[in-house]
Amino acid sequence: MIGYSGAGKSTLVRLINALERPTSGTVLVGDDELTALPERRVRAVRREIGMIFQQFNLFSSRTVAGNVAYPLKLAGVGQPERDRKVAQLLDFVGLLEKAHAHPEQLSGGQKQRVGIARALATDPKLLLADEATSALDPETTADVLALLKRVNRELGVTIVVITHEMEAIRSIADRVAVMDAGRIVELGDVYDVFAHPSTPTVARFVATVLHDRPSPETVQRLRAAHPGRLVTIAVLDQKGFTGLLSRVFAEHGVENQIVFGGISELQERTIGALTYELTGEPARIDAALAALAAQGIAHDEEAAA
Repeated sequence: MIGYSGAGKSTLVRLINALERPTSGTVLVGDDELTALPERRVRAVRREIGMIFQQFNLFSSRTVAGNVAYPLKLAGVGQPERDRKVAQLLDFVGLLEKAHAHPEQLSGGQKQRVGIARALATDPKLLLADEATSALDPETTADVLALLKRVNRELGVTIVVITHEMEAIRSIADRVAVMDAGRIVELGDVYDVFAHPSTPTVARFVATVLHDRPSPETVQRLRAAHPGRLVTIAVLDQKGFTGLLSRVFAEHGVENQIVFGGISELQERTIGALTYELTGEPARIDAALAALAAQGIAHDEEAAA
C-alpha cells in the first residue's frame, strides 16, 4: 500500500485488524466478515493478524524472549510450549543469542526483528507492517525486508506493507495498491502499475519514488542549458534499449543527448525514463518520435512553461 501522507493507508490497516469500524461497507479477512462479527469473535480473528510497528513498540521491562512470549502468554499457551515457540522464532529471525537481552541493548534492526518474531508468535495468517522500515538505515532496511520476504515465502504468511519507500516495493512486493484521499485509485502487479500508471495521482507518486522524470523547475534549468527539444522517453524492459533509440535518431538525422533520467530495477525488470535533448529539423524529429511510437515506445515532450 503506497500513497502520500494523509491518503488513508494507516486507517486502512486499522480497518483490517478491526481497531476501527467502517461507517459503511464491509471488511473481509479471509472468510471472516469483521463488520458482521460480535466483539468476542473479532478478538479471535485479530489473533490471526500480526502487526509490525514503525517504532517497534517493545516492552523495555521485558527481555527479548519475554517480548516474543507475551502474546503467547495472553493466548494461554503453557510454559513449555511457550519456551519452545520463542526459541524457534528467535532462531528464525537470527536473534537466539539475544534471548536474555533487553531492548535498550539492541540496534534498531534487531528491535524490528524482535517485533517480527513477536508478530509471528500466534501463527498469524496475515501480517500488517505499517512503515516497518522507515526508522531504519538503508542497510538495516534491506536486512529486515529480506526477513519479511522469508516470512512470506517460507511460512506462507500474507503481508500487507504500508510504505513510501521504493526499496520496500522493489524488494518484496508482488502487487501494489495506490491510495489517494481514502480510496484505492490503482491496484495491480507492481511493475505494471509503476511502468504504466493510469491516473495522474499514480503518475505523480511514481515520479517522486523513481526520480526518473524532471520536475517543472528542472525542465526550466535544462531548457536554459539545452536549446533543443526536450523529450522524456519511458524505458522499456528490453536488452539494448538505449542503442535502439540511438539508431532511430541516427536514421532520421536527429542529434540526441541524454540530459536527465533514471533507470531502476523492479521485480528483476528494468524501469525508468530518460530525457533527451533532440536537435535537427522539426519534421525529422517528429518522424523519429513517430517511429518510436510505432514500436510501442512512449514519450512526453517537455513543453516550455
